[in-house]
Amino acid sequence: MARNTAGLLTPAQRHLVTRFGYGVDATLAEDVRRAGGASAWFELQLTRPGAFPDGAAEGVRRWWPDLDRGPAELWKRQVEEVRGGWEVMEDYGRWLLVRRIRTRRPVLEKMAEFWEAMLHVPVSGDAQFTWRVDYGDTVRRHALGRFDELLAATTTHPAMLIFLSGATSTKRAPNENLGRELLELHTLGTGNYDEDDVKASARILTGHHVDLWETWKASYVEEDHYRGRVKVRGFSARNAKADGRRVTKEYLHYLAHHPDTAHHVCERLATKFVRDDPPQSLVRRLAKVYLRNDTAIVPVLQALVASKEFRTSAGDKLRDPSEDVVATYRALGVEVGRPRSGDSGANAILWQASGLGLSPHAWPRPDGTPVRNDVWASPARALGSMSMHWSMAGGWWPTAELDYRTPSAWVPAKKPIRFADLVDEVSRDLLHRPASKHLVETACLATGCGRKEKIDREHGLYQWGFPRLLAAVLDSPDHLAC
Repeated sequence: MARNTAGLLTPAQRHLVTRFGYGVDATLAEDVRRAGGASAWFELQLTRPGAFPDGAAEGVRRWWPDLDRGPAELWKRQVEEVRGGWEVMEDYGRWLLVRRIRTRRPVLEKMAEFWEAMLHVPVSGDAQFTWRVDYGDTVRRHALGRFDELLAATTTHPAMLIFLSGATSTKRAPNENLGRELLELHTLGTGNYDEDDVKASARILTGHHVDLWETWKASYVEEDHYRGRVKVRGFSARNAKADGRRVTKEYLHYLAHHPDTAHHVCERLATKFVRDDPPQSLVRRLAKVYLRNDTAIVPVLQALVASKEFRTSAGDKLRDPSEDVVATYRALGVEVGRPRSGDSGANAILWQASGLGLSPHAWPRPDGTPVRNDVWASPARALGSMSMHWSMAGGWWPTAELDYRTPSAWVPAKKPIRFADLVDEVSRDLLHRPASKHLVETACLATGCGRKEKIDREHGLYQWGFPRLLAAVLDSPDHLAC
């Protein structure tokens, strides 16, 4: 990643690209300028992501070959103790993190992450891991499409069926897990259904099957499908045929277009991208856009970003653990190389996220990775972030297959620079914003340098103390908040 040497983005531009990205670096800033501003950049990201060549991000998948193995092969390798499912899923998390560091299509990545968290299948699990990478790929394909199509693709996906017991649910013993979470977490929301709705929902979804512990093939078994009239809220069907897939399709279409689903989806979007307590007036406006556009996601995001509530929310959100790790790599300009040893940076990055509280999609419950600040605003998380920032500011860990920048990137070779000016230079580089008065004061306290003190390459700050300055910048709200 290149250094931020060109003019800074405006605060409004930085707010947009930071909220829908993983940290501003020189490449992102240049993409924004070439697009004609942040709004034009965002529009291209939504409607023509191919306008931003992303080979550097796409190529990293080859670093972890297990991600492209089929379910049966993955299971065979686990049984034969060649490689466990948990190891494959760790590679999946690593791939996501490195992809986010490198991507020029952050809006697509951000929305893939958002939906993968809302329509959640944890990466842990001896059964669903076989299909989990394919599930993530499925979500990414629909991330900027229509929610009704995304819902249909994920609800009947083998990973979801396995995780929520839909793969073994039959007319004789319908399992309610998938039917319930579909209503509560994926569509209508808590309190908008009753137990009769759950029972009918589970019956509608019977027939979908995965051959667990053997071939892992997905199929539809007609003799396992419940037949008979079903009713969920305003949806009803005779459901008389042995093949219930058409009824399932119509049912999921109904749920995706329900006003309660529109509210549920838009409230989560507003909580993630605006603030923890989004005004209900905003949620209602977004829900109208969602329904008016046949559940299309792009118009909702356009309306969200155009809202006054979004424009005035800069700094109101806190980066979650994975976002903090990715943003730190991007801010410091750390180049991540292909892993060639167990302790390589590309492998260790997952341990860094786990150390802060959560690696990608490892949240154990069906409700998915939280999008509220309060979950991540704990003293333990703050201390974990500070520890991670400190180790990376000094380039101490991780080190293998990583390329860190040195203090010479900021301290001139000949002419000394005032400390306050140096802090401003570092802030502009790492955070793409001028140093605030508070940041300069914090940097003075962290390093023991005075505002007007002259810094050159013979100074102790350059020789051994520079990590204190970098860590002070990374520990600031200007980095942790977005």
